[in-house]
Amino acid sequence: MKYSSPPDKLIFYAQVWEIVRMIPPGRVSTYGKIAGWVPIAQTLNPQSYRAWGARWVGGAMANCPEDVPWQRVVNSQGKISLPANSKGYSHQKKLLEDEGIIFNNQDVIDLKRFGWNGPA
Repeated sequence: MKYSSPPDKLIFYAQVWEIVRMIPPGRVSTYGKIAGWVPIAQTLNPQSYRAWGARWVGGAMANCPEDVPWQRVVNSQGKISLPANSKGYSHQKKLLEDEGIIFNNQDVIDLKRFGWNGPA
């Protein structure tokens, strides 16, 4: 079965945004880790959620309110997910660098150093 969006998009997005608001300046998290911290809807089996959760987090981030620090969410490789030659990429990178996050020569963030371990 293909899930192009979560069963209750508004609730899922609100849960994602609540988690992302907890990420402190100077730290990042990944789409997949955030998906892992959102409770799985009872209508989904865990395998389907694992397959689609990170994509749904991406959808939530693409639609987030202004008070959500969207720039602190990167892919599982520690990279910005926007196209490297886009204004959005440059903007996200600058916001992260302004928070003290360092990129290596391949524009990768060291997730062991800058990764956030999640909600308490």
